[in-house]
Amino acid sequence: MTTPNPLKPSERMKIPRQEPLEQDAAARSTNFLEVSFGFDMDRTIVEAQRCLDCKTPYCSDGCPVGIDIPGFIRLVLAHDYVGAVRKIREANYLPAICGRVCPQETQCEELCVMGKKLTPVAIGKLERFVADYEMREKLFQPPAITEHREEKVAIVGSGPAGLTCAAELAQKGYRVTIFEALHAVGGVLRYGIPEFRLPKEILDIETERIKALGVEIYTNFVVGRTATIDELFGEWGFSAIFLATGAGTPTFMGIPGEHLSGVYSANEFLTRVNLMGAYRFPDLDTPIRIGKSVAVIGGGNTAMDAVRTAKRLGAEKAYLIYRRSRQEMPARQEEIHHAEQEGIQLLLLTNPVRIIGNGQHWVSGIECQRMELGEPDDSGRRRPVPVQGSEFVLDVQTVVEAIGQKPNPIIQSTTPGLTTSKRGTVVTDETQKTSRQGIFAGGDLARGGATVILAMRDGKQAAAAIHDFLTAKPLA
Repeated sequence: MTTPNPLKPSERMKIPRQEPLEQDAAARSTNFLEVSFGFDMDRTIVEAQRCLDCKTPYCSDGCPVGIDIPGFIRLVLAHDYVGAVRKIREANYLPAICGRVCPQETQCEELCVMGKKLTPVAIGKLERFVADYEMREKLFQPPAITEHREEKVAIVGSGPAGLTCAAELAQKGYRVTIFEALHAVGGVLRYGIPEFRLPKEILDIETERIKALGVEIYTNFVVGRTATIDELFGEWGFSAIFLATGAGTPTFMGIPGEHLSGVYSANEFLTRVNLMGAYRFPDLDTPIRIGKSVAVIGGGNTAMDAVRTAKRLGAEKAYLIYRRSRQEMPARQEEIHHAEQEGIQLLLLTNPVRIIGNGQHWVSGIECQRMELGEPDDSGRRRPVPVQGSEFVLDVQTVVEAIGQKPNPIIQSTTPGLTTSKRGTVVTDETQKTSRQGIFAGGDLARGGATVILAMRDGKQAAAAIHDFLTAKPLA
């Protein structure tokens, strides 16, 4: 039995939303330690008391993986933190990760009834607290697997979609193997998200918990080169395959000067820092060159990660250049707020037109143009329109382009009969089935770029569809 909230709804509504403990902005802008420490136990209980425990849990409707949010909050109120995280894990096997990087403000918290008139319950911070409590107290126990099946399932890619699909299938008793092209597991969680937002120790622990389900993991294994999809079906004996290789190929603006030294894609920049540890050079072998002034182009979470990383690498001035207004920025509001606290300069309604180089072919500046918002485009956001005669030059030595990624084409080009879109994504139906029988796909490989939690939803849907596929009775 869980303990009901002792407070009346009117009393709960008088409690202000609790704020997490954080590093001081001036200090954290010079280190890669985690920015937010989350809630302590007292803040957690106070925040959980704010939940109205609605008869219709709209918050759960807003969760892409369907967590029973009121159910886990009731367990928090009963001080059953392990029970709470186990309740979360019924729907989401990566709670310590999602509690840190999931955009709750546009999903579960956006539908929170408390938030209609006041501020929503800090659902993400509560999720993080119970996951961290279980981790800190070493109370994790893998769920019991009651059925063991002979079918083997291959997961290609170890990002959030792949890890989620693997966990779901392993709990159903399947023999699951993950193939990862890089030398470390995690996909975008490892190479894309900086240490100060998602410590790699957390990722490693969550990965070990998936391995504890019996999942086997091969690293340095490039499907399409080391072995093809058809070879995984044939020689390796897999009965179904889930493709979750992400979108790791960068796109560029196509403006003059992109060939200059000192121009990075966000993918290369963040991979050097996060996966290869460039921020610890020379203790680690990967160097990265940062000038006194850095310009990052883009307005999403990847751009925000890149510009905040540049600041921590020693940039005296770190600019974020975005062609629309703050209201249209797709980055999380929390990340924008943290960036401004850390001294990042947001150049909004601004668009680069060329990158300028010196005599040694290194970046020395970037020419930009002011923009104004016109009519809405296909995305529903107002289209940025150049302001004639508004050009100006910023003196910078490094430019990072964070304007989007697309999938690597290796698997698509080596798998006959696999339908792809014009953008290079693998086409799926609503259950993640592809045009090839027994092949399923999800995450950024199918979406072309989205959030961690949407990739996880794809992984869950694919696992359910794979189970249906492998257990379907033959037609009479």
